[in-house]
Amino acid sequence: MPTFPEGFIWGSATASFQIEGAINADGRSESIWDRFCATPGAVYAGHTGEPACRHYELWRSDIALMRDLGLQAYRFSIAWPRVIPGGSGPVNAAGLDFYDRLVDGLLEAGITPYATLYHWDLPQGLQDRGGWANREIVDAFAAYADQVARRLGDRVKHWITHNEPWCVAFLGHLIGAHAPGIKNDLAATLAAAHHVLLSHGVAVPLIRAASAGAQVGATLNFSPAYPASESPADQAAARRHDGFFNRWFADPLYGRGYPPDMLDLYAAQGGMPPIREGDMATIAVATDFLGVNFYNRAVIRDAPGAAGLGYESLHPAGEYTDMDWEVYPDALRALLVRLQHDYDPPLLLVTENGAAYPDQIAANGSVPDPAREQYLRSHLAATQRAIDEGARLGGYFVWSLMDNFEWAFGYSKRFGIVYVDYETQVRTPKQSAYFYRDVIAANGF
Repeated sequence: MPTFPEGFIWGSATASFQIEGAINADGRSESIWDRFCATPGAVYAGHTGEPACRHYELWRSDIALMRDLGLQAYRFSIAWPRVIPGGSGPVNAAGLDFYDRLVDGLLEAGITPYATLYHWDLPQGLQDRGGWANREIVDAFAAYADQVARRLGDRVKHWITHNEPWCVAFLGHLIGAHAPGIKNDLAATLAAAHHVLLSHGVAVPLIRAASAGAQVGATLNFSPAYPASESPADQAAARRHDGFFNRWFADPLYGRGYPPDMLDLYAAQGGMPPIREGDMATIAVATDFLGVNFYNRAVIRDAPGAAGLGYESLHPAGEYTDMDWEVYPDALRALLVRLQHDYDPPLLLVTENGAAYPDQIAANGSVPDPAREQYLRSHLAATQRAIDEGARLGGYFVWSLMDNFEWAFGYSKRFGIVYVDYETQVRTPKQSAYFYRDVIAANGF
């Protein structure tokens, strides 16, 4: 039976806005996702962050569920609007108290907490002052990170500053499919990307100071680029996609600065990141791991007439998830090997990997999801091959622990290994949850 290295960490992941609900409870302020949900047509069927999974109330039973599934670690995010409702200024004690209880509960259950400081729910008050496009947000994030780390850092020893800066910047300010829903503003997009990275660099030493011996890193989402053909034009287009999606964030984190080819392309379109002296050194602060979120690859064809960077993504024949994302596990193997080779991080963690399928409860009360089980099996096999090829992979977090609010798709997509009935809030482990439980118990499959 294939096994993973001794000490390999098995976990699952969630995000605050996607599961907590209680959007008006205990002093929590409006977030940009609350505002986005209230924007007509922005989110499927007008769905909102209420009730989500009512995790703010049901966290104790959710921890018991994690324990029953044998999870060794749980990656969760902290809601900035709960902790500092104004974005900057006074701390809301009730908000921090919730995460204090959650961390204690996890530790009592033998589950290691992995805390993400920013998973997209920015206080709306900060957005009203320019959000991530305004450099002042760097100081606000640093103060928020410092307060959280001071409160939880004696027990939380694994910290992720940011989740998926690409989505924050490009989906939020160029494509407009995520909050704050700004479209076609390249200057704001590049400013947001730069300020997210800069705030990461400023926060890391603050977290270390407040959480002795902690491991600190950031999580990026990757879209491995595969040229549609061997033609030079398609290969160049794939390189542009790689720069747009992957290198723009990974290169600065590892001391390379922004990719020169992308700087030239953005300059030609009238956009440049607002870099000041010392910024790039701050961004390249040493970290302990790189979090890797992977869902699918991109097959790229040159398309000179296409908007933006002059390419298009193809839809090759094959298997697809309910998100219409191609199932291609070898891209995860290749990605991990490439990241180890190109950037040499001390440790890699797969901080998200999973799939949405239209799950239903069967007549006998079970939730069969053989497609998800096979997805997990094939992607775990890919991670094993990556380890064999030299990737220093130390853990895997399945996305997601339970079905939840899937951003602009509302509650229409189910990523969980646990089924959630949103009317009753009953949780039912799916077939894939029991598969994952067995994988954890055996440290392999």
